[in-house]
Amino acid sequence: MFMVASYDIPGDQRRARVAGILKDYGRRVQYSVFECDLDNARFSEMLNALQQAIDEREDSLRIYKLCEGCLSRVSFLGKSGTYDEPDVIVI
Repeated sequence: MFMVASYDIPGDQRRARVAGILKDYGRRVQYSVFECDLDNARFSEMLNALQQAIDEREDSLRIYKLCEGCLSRVSFLGKSGTYDEPDVIVI
């Protein structure tokens, strides 16, 4: 199943943990948006890890499952490639 996950997490450590989990299951397409193509077992595994990583009182995580027909109707504007984080950040 193809899915899109997005999050809004104020805590830096939790946000980094959620991003790390999502990187293990899919690819980052925007800073807080990931696309994943998973079978049911991997989806359940990912969902369990995410549930343990977030604070349900403060964090928002949304997962949208897209069917094949819906996936073919996705539109892109602007840069539609993956979001690449730099390996090194110079401050």
